Amino acid sequence: MELNKYIDHTLLKPDATIDDIFALCNEAKEHHFMSVCVNPCYVPFAKTYLEGTDVKVCTVIGFPLGNNLTRTKVDETKQAIDCGADEIDMVINVGMLKAHQDDYVKEEIILIRQASLGHILKVIIETCLLTDEEKVRACLLAKDAGADFVKTSTGFSKGGATVEDVRLMRKTVGNDMGVKASGGIRTHEDLLKMIEAGATRIGTSNGTKII
Repeated sequence: MELNKYIDHTLLKPDATIDDIFALCNEAKEHHFMSVCVNPCYVPFAKTYLEGTDVKVCTVIGFPLGNNLTRTKVDETKQAIDCGADEIDMVINVGMLKAHQDDYVKEEIILIRQASLGHILKVIIETCLLTDEEKVRACLLAKDAGADFVKTSTGFSKGGATVEDVRLMRKTVGNDMGVKASGGIRTHEDLLKMIEAGATRIGTSNGTKII
């Protein structure tokens, strides 16, 4: 098992500098991680710096709250792809989901799916804010909308990934869709537990330590 290829090496802190992103990219190159996950403003730098390597560039949309207007998220996605993003991690509108505005949530994912031009799309459902019923509904909406992954967390709310949530998400979406565990994964043991529960990608800022 190539554990490094499970990892999206992540730095999304608001005070991250270009020097921090440079270090992140160097670590990703050294360990051949699947991707670096950076805020949209750093996509052009990361794409240029990582050109010719096997490390992809992932970025976040509607981050971290998910409450932007849909057209803002769509435009943000288009700009990220234009700047070289290989993968898109979008945050759903959690309030709309909790209000049973399922058509709104699904349509937004569909529009971002279209704007991503066939690139990998991961849908962050922010599990710590949801009941189990809402987690299942969010996963099914993402699946029906054509997303490639469902993802547990932004890492900026009140909780991160849990084994129980990953297991529930995997059971819900089946084997043909990815599940990304993100938030609070700090050790080699944490990573293995998430993979055993059904995760096919891991978002962590501790990739170097874990490997």
